[in-house]
Order: sequence, then C-alpha cells, then structure tokens
Amino acid sequence: MTSPEEKLLAARKAAAEAAAALEAAEREAAAAKKAAEAPSTNSDAAQEIAQGYAVSAAALDLGTVIVDGQVDPQAAVRIPLRTVNRHGLVAGATGTGKTKTLQGIAEQLSAAGVPVVLADVKGDLSGLSAPGADDEKLRARANETGATDWTPTGFPTQFVSLGTEGIGVPVRATITSFGPILLSKVLGLNATQESTLGLIFHWADTQGLSLLDLKDLRAVIQHLTSDEGKADLKGIGGVSATTAGVILRALVNLEGEGGDTFFGEPEFETADLLRLDGSGRGIITLFELGSQAARPTMFSTFLMWVLADLFQTLPEVGDVDKPRLVFIFDEAHLLFADASKAFLEQVEQTVKLIRSKGVGVFFCTQLPTDIPNPVLSQLGARVQHALRAFTPDDQKALSKTVRTYPKTKVYDLEEALTSLGIGEAIVTVLSETGAPTPVAWTRLRPPRSLMDTIGEDAIRVAARSSDLQAKYGQTIDRESAYERLSAKVAQAPVEQEPQRRTPVAEETAAERIMRNPAVKSFLRSAASAAGREITRSLFGTRRR
Repeated sequence: MTSPEEKLLAARKAAAEAAAALEAAEREAAAAKKAAEAPSTNSDAAQEIAQGYAVSAAALDLGTVIVDGQVDPQAAVRIPLRTVNRHGLVAGATGTGKTKTLQGIAEQLSAAGVPVVLADVKGDLSGLSAPGADDEKLRARANETGATDWTPTGFPTQFVSLGTEGIGVPVRATITSFGPILLSKVLGLNATQESTLGLIFHWADTQGLSLLDLKDLRAVIQHLTSDEGKADLKGIGGVSATTAGVILRALVNLEGEGGDTFFGEPEFETADLLRLDGSGRGIITLFELGSQAARPTMFSTFLMWVLADLFQTLPEVGDVDKPRLVFIFDEAHLLFADASKAFLEQVEQTVKLIRSKGVGVFFCTQLPTDIPNPVLSQLGARVQHALRAFTPDDQKALSKTVRTYPKTKVYDLEEALTSLGIGEAIVTVLSETGAPTPVAWTRLRPPRSLMDTIGEDAIRVAARSSDLQAKYGQTIDRESAYERLSAKVAQAPVEQEPQRRTPVAEETAAERIMRNPAVKSFLRSAASAAGREITRSLFGTRRR
C-alpha cells in the first residue's frame, strides 16, 4: 500500500516532468518560428539595402546583397552609369578577387559603349578578349547574383606595350611631352633634383627645343653644365655639376632598363583610346609593361601622362548619362609610393577636374590607405574586398577603412571586412542623386570572359593584326637636338687649343659635342629653327 507521502512525491515528479516537457516544446516551437521567420527577415533587410541601389537608367550590375550569410538574388547592387565619372576604388588583400571585379566592370562598360583603359600590370586580364569557360559552378554563381542571362562572351580588346620590347603594339611619348614632374617620378629624383630638372626643361622650352628622346635631354644637360651653357641660365639660377651628374646617371639607368625604347616617336595619340568596335561596344585597351617590368613606376606614371593629355585635349561635357572613357589603375600604390608633393598635388587636381571631361578613374590597390586622403575623398564608389588584420598596422588600416563607410545597423564592418569570401565585397557607391548608397555585403557577379590569360602568342597575333600596328609599329628617329648638334659640329672647324687635352675614356658623344665652340651659336639660333616657346599644363606636360 502506497503511503500519502509516496503519492505526493510521485505527483510532484510527474508535474516536474510535465513542466520540463512543456518547456522543451515551447523552446522547439520558438526555434522553429525563428527559423521560419529568419529568411523573411534577412530578405527584408537585403531588399531594404537594395532599394538604395535602385536606378531608373543604365547601370553596372555588381552583384547581390548578402545578410547573415544568405544571398538574395533579387537584391541587386548597381552603380549608375551616370555616376561612374565620379571615380572609384577597388581594394582588398591579395587573392580576394579584385582582378575579377575589374574584369567584370570592364566588360559591362564595354557592352554599354564605354571605352576602357586597363593597366594590366600582372598580365592577368588578357582573357577579356575571349569567351569564358561554361560550367555548372559559374552558372550557379551567376544565378545567385542575378545574372540569369549569363553566357560566355569575349570583348573587343587592344593590346599595347610601353616601348618596343613588349608583345603588344608599341606606344611611346617624347621627353618634351612627358614633362619634368612625371620624369622626376620615373627617375626617383628628390625635390632639389626635380627642381633642377624643371629648370632644364624651362630653358629648353624657351629655346623652342623639343626633346624627343633620352639622348636629346642628355645633350641639353651637358650644355647647361658647360662653361658656355652656364651663361644661358644667368639670372634664373644654374645647374650644379653634382645634381646634373645624379640626373645623368638616373637617365643611364633608365636607358638600361628599356627607357630608350619608350621615349621617342611616333608619340601615342590618346584619342586612339576613345574608340568603339563595329557593334558599338567600347574597345578595352590593355597596357602591359613590356621591357618596363624592372621599373613598374614607369608604367603607372605613363598612365598618368595619358590621363593628363586627355584632360588637355577633351572638351568639357559636364554631367553625362555615361562616361566617355573609364581609366582603371591596377596596382595603384605604385603611382603614389615615394611621390613628391608636386606630383601628388597634380594627381589630386587631375582627379578633381577630369570628371567634367566625362572620364571616370578607378584605382585598384590592396589598402585604401595606399591612396592619399585628398585623392581618396574624390572616389565615389567603394568596392572593398577582404582585408587581413594580422599585425597592428593591419588593424589600424582596417579601422581607418571602416570609418570611410556610411553607418550601418545591418553589419559589424570590422568583422565583415575580415570575413568576406573570395568574390565578395563591402560596397557603397553614389546613387543617381549623388548620395552615398547603404553599405552592402555583396556577392559579385562572375565575368563572362575568360578568367585566365590567353597566352603571349595569342597576344602577339592580336597586336600584329591591329590597325594601330601600322601607326605605331615603326620607330621614327627624326632630326632633333642631338642630331642637329652632331651635324653642326661635323661642319664647324675645330678650334686649336693652346695645350693638348688628355682624352677622357668615359667621355660621351654629348660631352664632345658640348666642348665644341659651334654649339653655343647653334643653341642660340635653335628657337627660330624649332618654333615657338613650348607651353605646359598639368604635371608640366606639354600643352598641345
């Protein structure tokens, strides 16, 4: 027989078990409700973000929004074409997908009838000219990023190289056109040496002397450091032998690294970048280093010369529905590393002003801190791939990057920027009204073209068949300062010296020329022979 106490204990035990079962059921129901509601909640957040990217006109489709790891194919992230000339930044650590992002942007610009200039520093972008591989993985990626019409497609691509030793169509610039500020950046000169080089250019400009190649510049430097040449700079300073020696040695090093194949004629006409193919697609011009691989700064500096020349030659267009040209600087840190104050000021001015010419500029680099703040503040679109925070400097750069983005309640940006997968980015751009869009964790669309190189042989074939090959393929060495000096010396009688001089083994042809008394009279008459004084614009480049 069960005692009353035992019955009470059994009843309490049964009640406790029933309460525990009820609590477990309630927890399961709450979890199920949360799981059922989570996709809707995430989708609502994604759609709210996507509303900030809605456009009424043409746009570049970057991808779709991710919230809590879930992709919403209907939540599109776009850049309005009319704001692309407000410039942009693509950044991220190595291997995070920056190059493929640039490839996708270039494809869509070309398809929209906008020519593109790409600095292909690493040779990864030649695949733009060929259709991509068609496989299930790429199609799945395309579908989840809203590109349901994805098909492998090649785009019109022009391959050009700096100098004559590359595999593309050779392009060149003259020393006179390049100017002292950009040349100083290439030569690695300090502020004092840059100032001296500016004085040398100023003197040549006032004499109407067009310096076409390196030997022309060497001849002028030799003259201005000679006894006869020093008088030409009286009243505006002079060129010290020590500084001239530094500049001449830098020129010799540049020549040894292929600079002699780049500086010269025929000079590249930047209008050849503004071309469409027969279908109305913008032609993508890929610049590769060629013989300048040992001097990558030469590469980025030349591209800035192209941008400055475009600024001089293109008319003002104001706000347009789509840009006339988009310029993409890959490995942009090379442009700003060890740059002089004058150079940085000119870059800032160019980026500010080139927008009104209908030209957009995108910089691509690993860290946003690679770009000087005055330039960074001009970049309306930000596509930030994953960052690493392994060191205190990395953490500092991460914190600075977070502060450049609009406030967001959806993401913890510091955590997000170190958690992004390959082909994902934190994005904000300028809307059609010019306001910053909401921050969007974005899964980016895959390119339609080949995500690999087509090989050097294919590039050579494409370059040889280009209509630019006939225009730029053959080097022209017309009469210039060096040749005129040599001819004058050959015709002039040699003055008898009272004492025979000991020959110097290292004496160059330019030095022998400059010792001749005929040189002085020739240089003084050069202005009438060469034309009017040369004038200069941005970066001290020649005004056309």
